[in-house]
Amino acid sequence: MCCGRRGTNAALGRVHDAITRIRREKAQVSVAAVARRANVSRTFLYDHPDARAAVATAMAEAGERRTQMLADQDEKRETTWRERALNAEDALKAAHAEILAQRARIGELLGQVRDLEAEWTQDAVQRITTENTTLKQRVRQLTTDNRTLDERLQAARSNLRFQDRRVADLEAQITSQ
Repeated sequence: MCCGRRGTNAALGRVHDAITRIRREKAQVSVAAVARRANVSRTFLYDHPDARAAVATAMAEAGERRTQMLADQDEKRETTWRERALNAEDALKAAHAEILAQRARIGELLGQVRDLEAEWTQDAVQRITTENTTLKQRVRQLTTDNRTLDERLQAARSNLRFQDRRVADLEAQITSQ
């Protein structure tokens, strides 16, 4: 075998090794990447049929893997969207049921309000409003009176303490004499 033939075989071996490394690393397979990793020129890859076929096969396989990966991702996305759609449908049904229940409850309460309004005549409402105002005024007056009486009570207690001290001082003076 001549020197040129051995060099070509060594270069082809490096090309196959480079392709294997690129596949293992899951990197992009291209003529430039293989040439760079195998330390050969791009011209070498294009001129030698074995090298060209190896790179073309690797690129095709990488394309197939990429296509399969994209299909798997699409399948996953579709599955998650399907699940989300089903969950949204369930939530929507629950929301509609809740809305219907709330509307029914609101209707019942409005009916009770109307019933209460119907029981009270305008004169009765006016009388109750007047009584309420009078009672509020009476509460304010009683609060003021209570406050005044509390102040008087505190003053009386203070006077009583003062008188107790005064009596105690006078008793002490009498007993000392």
